[in-house]
Amino acid sequence: MPGQDKPLLAVLRGEKREKPPVWLMRQAGRYLPEYRALRADKGGFLALVYDSDAAAEITLQPIRRFGFDGAILFSDILIVPYALGQDLAFEAGEGPRLSPPLMDAALEALQAVPERLEPIYRTVEKVKASLPPEATLLGFAGSPWTVATYMIAGRGSKEQAEARRYAYRDPAAFSEIIGAVADMTVDYLSSQVAAGVEAVQLFDSWAGSLSPAQFEQWVIAPNARIVSAFKVRHPDVPVIGFPKGAGGKLGAYARETGVDAIGLDETVDPVWAAAELPKSLPVQGNLDPLALIAGGEALESAASRILSAFEDRPHVFNLGHGILPDTPIDHVEQLLRLVRR
Repeated sequence: MPGQDKPLLAVLRGEKREKPPVWLMRQAGRYLPEYRALRADKGGFLALVYDSDAAAEITLQPIRRFGFDGAILFSDILIVPYALGQDLAFEAGEGPRLSPPLMDAALEALQAVPERLEPIYRTVEKVKASLPPEATLLGFAGSPWTVATYMIAGRGSKEQAEARRYAYRDPAAFSEIIGAVADMTVDYLSSQVAAGVEAVQLFDSWAGSLSPAQFEQWVIAPNARIVSAFKVRHPDVPVIGFPKGAGGKLGAYARETGVDAIGLDETVDPVWAAAELPKSLPVQGNLDPLALIAGGEALESAASRILSAFEDRPHVFNLGHGILPDTPIDHVEQLLRLVRR
């Protein structure tokens, strides 16, 4: 099968490797001096995302510096609601803003603008042309629940209360939002693959805020819908699901969504996960980003526990969430030595 010489792609397809491949969520970003320099030169975050040359350069920076096994596209999960017709802005010190927030406006009032996704595909093409042959190019999208929380509140919100209230108050209208995000996401990921992406990840960063019944309805079902439709178009492209905060609901997520691999956040005990998840299912994770900041013996102990727990199954080494801006470069280098020794 094409790509089997790529360690990350091989593991995502179910192959066990003695030394697990490694990449880090948010590996292209503010902890890198070369990223900070480029951002200072080019401007704000959204300007970087929509400058395909700059976005490709940022995607490639951690590959050049560290030789990670995977390069993940530099973009943002809120590109999908932007393509669905909401306005998107990133305000300094405030984070992303979507307008109008859907707690004040109807989904039907939005006019989809799918051409807003085109620069992202150009970025993929540029990265693919420069990526080392042994590295896997990863695309991604936000999962519908997490994306919907931003669409409804217009911003990140504590405990996603606005979206949870909306889902209880008007489940039919909320389902329409979820469905619109899911359908756009299938097209978006499919076009990323057409441009050169070799595997994709679905980020459900706020999955942990839901009750079991809501988790089934708003996390498992929409992700299963995306995976099923995506696999009709791209049956051989692996899909990683990352339902942060899912905890004991991970087993149901793994069984019912159809994902090819599952990402674990740092709160999941790797020994528990190794015992409870399907034996053949590739797992990704799950070092605490703060252990990476700590470095030294704390980092070695945490990484060793993960490596030991997953030594008998396909495993991609990663963090349990995104790398933090104050992470020392030499600690990333220490981690790579630990994983690859």
